[in-house]
Amino acid sequence: MSRENMAEEDRPKEEAQNEWAQKAWRALSAVRRQSPLIQCITNFVSMDLMANTLLAAGASPAMLHSLQEIPDFTPQAHALLINVGTLSDAWLPAMKSAAEFATQSGRPWVLDPVAAGATGFRLKACLELVGLRPTVIRGNGSEIIALSKASLGATQGVDSIHESVDAMEYAKSLAKASGAIVAVSGAVDIVTDGQQVVGARNGVAMMQRITATGCSVTALIAAFVAVDPLHALEATVLALSVFGVAGEMGMEMAKGPASLRMHLIDSLYGLDQAAVLSRINITSLS
Repeated sequence: MSRENMAEEDRPKEEAQNEWAQKAWRALSAVRRQSPLIQCITNFVSMDLMANTLLAAGASPAMLHSLQEIPDFTPQAHALLINVGTLSDAWLPAMKSAAEFATQSGRPWVLDPVAAGATGFRLKACLELVGLRPTVIRGNGSEIIALSKASLGATQGVDSIHESVDAMEYAKSLAKASGAIVAVSGAVDIVTDGQQVVGARNGVAMMQRITATGCSVTALIAAFVAVDPLHALEATVLALSVFGVAGEMGMEMAKGPASLRMHLIDSLYGLDQAAVLSRINITSLS
């Protein structure tokens, strides 16, 4: 094949990549401009990094989980995030109530089913939350497989023993069954509505050595979906890619996980158009 023919074949891919990059910049700009209020019912471990991720991106976090406050507050939020990391009997009613109020108010909500297959109690709770029709479900490969199969499975706590590509068909099945956009984090972040499958290839491996990065990108997904709820699949993959870009830029200055955590937040805060347009790496997988 001649170089000219190869260039012709690559042109549509380059055009698609540029289109994704332009969309990413518009989405991040919209979050910064609108500063959506994101209610986070999340685990104790992730609260700090999650709130700082949202602030760095331009959103407004509210770490509010009291059942008594849900009726007044949740309808005012632009999006809701539910993360079951430190799940307890006391918190589950608030999670369910918030999901119901968000749906009734026409607000998008995002579920992070942390370690869904680790215990029967946790799996049952996650399946009940899935039944309340989240807009997006974001988990690692093992979590998505557990939800799709509705069964317990081998686990390493919050860590996945499956690559994202191993969970692709399970993610598609879960998306079809739940009506949610399903995102699977991994070396390639996979996002699907049950038919279309898109992959985001940004990020660095050391992000896995920082607790709550997965939780935090789920919060960023909520912010991106809040400003574009009619295009939840696009918003989800764009958030994953933007967070990955911030990780790549942070890694260029970091010496290890602790300094990467700091530089990740700084890089997300300082992301400019040139960095987004040159670094975003999103491709169709379907």
